[in-house]
Amino acid sequence: MNKIPNRKAICDVLLKEAGDDRDIIVLCSDSRGSASLAPFAEAYPGQFVEMGIAEQDLVSVAAGLAHCGKKAFAASPACFLSTRSYEQCKVDVAYSNTNVKLIGISGGISYGALGMSHHSAQDIAALSAIPNMRVYLPSDRHQTAKLVKALLKDDKPAYIRVGRNPVEDIYSEDDCPFELNKATVLDKANIPGEGTDAVIIACGEMVRPAYEAASLLKKDGIRAAVLDMYCVKPLDEESVIQFASRAKVVITAEDEQASFGGLGSMVSQIVGRHCPRRVVNIALPDAPVITGTSQEVFDYYKMNAEGMAERVKEALDEWR
Repeated sequence: MNKIPNRKAICDVLLKEAGDDRDIIVLCSDSRGSASLAPFAEAYPGQFVEMGIAEQDLVSVAAGLAHCGKKAFAASPACFLSTRSYEQCKVDVAYSNTNVKLIGISGGISYGALGMSHHSAQDIAALSAIPNMRVYLPSDRHQTAKLVKALLKDDKPAYIRVGRNPVEDIYSEDDCPFELNKATVLDKANIPGEGTDAVIIACGEMVRPAYEAASLLKKDGIRAAVLDMYCVKPLDEESVIQFASRAKVVITAEDEQASFGGLGSMVSQIVGRHCPRRVVNIALPDAPVITGTSQEVFDYYKMNAEGMAERVKEALDEWR
């Protein structure tokens, strides 16, 4: 069982690269512990800036450092980074097209017991709506590491959202196919050429249960392809069209509110334009989410493997 959260994978990559690249600067808003960035602060105090609980200043200072040629990584809880500092993300980072990588930690309902004030069920939609801003939700620690390494090589803005808790590995260190801004097809070798009954398009923490749901469906003779859409913006439209056009139904899965600009809305628009068919969005409700651990919340809203498999079967029954 994996015990390494994605946030630590980010720190591990930055730790490894910062020794040879003095332009890498990490900024935190009194969140070095929850962001797993304390080791970076200890190893490279001259490349670490503690802003305190001041998310707006965090983003603006990161943008200023980027204008001076630095590679700024600004980490803060996603619930605050995507709301309190939204204007700074839009103007100082995206409008100015600065080399700032925003790291939204403890995304989705990671702070489950703390309730709606600490949930980030709108950040995918909010940040995706900003021109020049890319939005990524890596699914496990190996993909997270590949993503951060890739983003270190470019100078454009990006928002990376990761959860608080470890997630089960989908990939391995030796087998983690990755291409920036291209969705990963899970278990590709076993997808029939003529198409599938369903395609499940998931991002972030929902990829693992989507993969497990496909395994459950396979036992019932239902063929489901799974797309790891870690790149929510720019969305991999080509893969969406390719797999949706060869499936009877399309399912999306995200720990976000899907109806107002999240992954579900984006996929629905693409499918509606290019290959109309039924799209089912598995996501958080348009209401305050219940209090509980992440898994308790996912189980309650049937955002687990069993719930996803059930929704696929229901969609296929309606298709028939």
